Amino acid sequence: MFKRALRVIPRRTVTFQTFNTPNPNALKFVAVDSAIVPLENKSFEFTSSHDAIHSPLARQLFKLEGVRSVMLGPDFLTVNKLDHVNWAHLRPEVVELVDTFLTQKKEPVVSRDLLEEGEREAAASEYDSEVVSMIKELLETRIRPAIQDDGGDIEYRGFDEDTGTVFVKLQGACKSCGESEVTLRNGIESMLKHYIEEVHNVEQILDPEEEIALKEFERMEANLKKRKESPPPSL
Repeated sequence: MFKRALRVIPRRTVTFQTFNTPNPNALKFVAVDSAIVPLENKSFEFTSSHDAIHSPLARQLFKLEGVRSVMLGPDFLTVNKLDHVNWAHLRPEVVELVDTFLTQKKEPVVSRDLLEEGEREAAASEYDSEVVSMIKELLETRIRPAIQDDGGDIEYRGFDEDTGTVFVKLQGACKSCGESEVTLRNGIESMLKHYIEEVHNVEQILDPEEEIALKEFERMEANLKKRKESPPPSL
């Protein structure tokens, strides 16, 4: 009696393309022919494992040594690392983790609550004033695609009619990049002021949790730098 040979079915994998960004501590991972976040025009950024409570994928990424923040987009993700971590070690770990997560599909990338929140934000746009609608349209059609190409994103946070100030939140590679202020002034602010006379300036804002995380990472990096600069103990 012959035993039937078991057929080995190869595991389906996700192909990733990795792109450098203007920020040397951030890499953009694009999933080829595969979706990550099931919302076409929405990205979600997480600056700590606690902040990532609504994203099982982001929580897993924060378990990798050296991950500073994670941004998940429709077909890409951007990972920011700490200064002392080498991409040669972290990059393959990110690719393997995300590939396994997306192919096994044991958990959603982000929770249903977070997706519904994004959908509510989109629905609220129906009540925007004419000026706010123009600001959002420019951000969405002219500015956001260029920022996403660099592994970042931009989120509209408000408009002060009295001062003509547009408040935005930069995400991903752009937020922690040394060129973020140049992007804000020479790119975003210049374009909005050119097309919309009511706009006088643009300001970037951070959520309270992000300010705390930023100070903590700055303290951590300062301590690591101090250790490297300290001479070894004499015998």
